[in-house]
Amino acid sequence: MNNKVKFIIGIIVFAVVIGGAYIAYDKLSGEYKPDVFATSTAPAIEGNQSNITEETTEIVLEPAPDFKVIDKDGNEHKLSDFKGKPVVLNFWASWCSPCKMEMPDFNEAYKNLGAEVQFMMVNLTNGYNGEDFEQASSFMESQSYEFPVFYDTNEDAGSKYYTYSIPVTYFIDADGMLVAQARGAIDADTLQRGIDMIK
Repeated sequence: MNNKVKFIIGIIVFAVVIGGAYIAYDKLSGEYKPDVFATSTAPAIEGNQSNITEETTEIVLEPAPDFKVIDKDGNEHKLSDFKGKPVVLNFWASWCSPCKMEMPDFNEAYKNLGAEVQFMMVNLTNGYNGEDFEQASSFMESQSYEFPVFYDTNEDAGSKYYTYSIPVTYFIDADGMLVAQARGAIDADTLQRGIDMIK
């Protein structure tokens, strides 16, 4: 058998193995896709991916880290300003497609529940990730969203929540305790599920 035939057979075998692996991955990832939603504790914020799931019978809540951000007019706000009211805390950026994808559901939830639940849509406005205040505020001005937007210009919020990937949403109860988190874009049902846990 010459080298050309061996090479062709090698390519065919490689293609079959890759194709089989892709089919197996696709099937298994559909069946065993992890729940995007998890109850959240301080270790989860610190980057520990072994979050406590809802099946856990006993959940120990931890205080949500406080932080300072500004609104579009430059006024300072802290998470602790909203103690006494449940908070939905979402981290986003205007260049993030999944962030933009979930915003209509957040806006609808805000319109229905904004009197009962504080929404904090925090833009990671640190400049080095391709997002600055002008870009972020310009994006928001081009939209018709009603939820309140805050800007993390000093990286205070993002650093305290170890926010390395977005979007990510935290659900904080009226006592300022971190109850749950959802990493990645979420839909209206998942958002409502989180809100139900803190109301």
